Amino acid sequence: MATDAGHPGRTNEDFAGAVASGLVLVDGAGGIAGAEKVCHHGVAWYATRLGGALLGVLSDDRPLPELLAESIERVTDEHRGTCDVAHPISPYAAVAMLRISGGLVEHLVLGDAVAVVGRVGADPFVVRDRREAVIARSFEARLTGIPEGSAEYRRLLLELRARRNSPGGFWVAKDDPRVVDEAITGSCPAGEVTVAALLSNGASRVVDTFGLTGWAGLLRLLGTDGPGEIIRCVREVEARDGVAADDATVLCCR
Repeated sequence: MATDAGHPGRTNEDFAGAVASGLVLVDGAGGIAGAEKVCHHGVAWYATRLGGALLGVLSDDRPLPELLAESIERVTDEHRGTCDVAHPISPYAAVAMLRISGGLVEHLVLGDAVAVVGRVGADPFVVRDRREAVIARSFEARLTGIPEGSAEYRRLLLELRARRNSPGGFWVAKDDPRVVDEAITGSCPAGEVTVAALLSNGASRVVDTFGLTGWAGLLRLLGTDGPGEIIRCVREVEARDGVAADDATVLCCR
């Protein structure tokens, strides 16, 4: 695994972890101006707490959505008494999980994280949810030219966040465990799987934004040069093209 903060000097809000039974990636988000008054713990705290809770139950044989729902509720209960957990700017996160159990490689994706499963004699199986990206793209043009931190900028961000965890919007882990009904889940026979990877959206842009390679090429690059090379390639293009960086995390399992 490899991870890198998008902004030097700022806390990395991604979480990555592995146990014998699988992998967990949590891509934290939500912090904007004034967020500390809503939740004094912050995004990194939420992502780390949720990721740790998921790792602690990943070997359980219950369905992955059930494990995620339980973990969301547990973390929410930890700060429900001190923070406004339901506020639009309180911390939330995308989640990706892989579990190797009972002869299967199971996956779950909620939000804009990505799971890629390489298979014998077949194209990689790519699991991603494009709903947030589609909705966010419609807001990018409206935000262009508006000073970051201004009242109008903040208003538009709040409008975008109001689309979260609502019909016709996009779905992420936050305070309501029922969002797991919107997670993308599935499995492959373990004997067909050669390699599997989880990527935060700051890392998956090597394929879905910059087009430096395809998903099969990504898995080959992971096999030859490791996850750190994926992040290096992303940072190189960001620096060259003046693209704002994001926290980037890659986990890979053979």
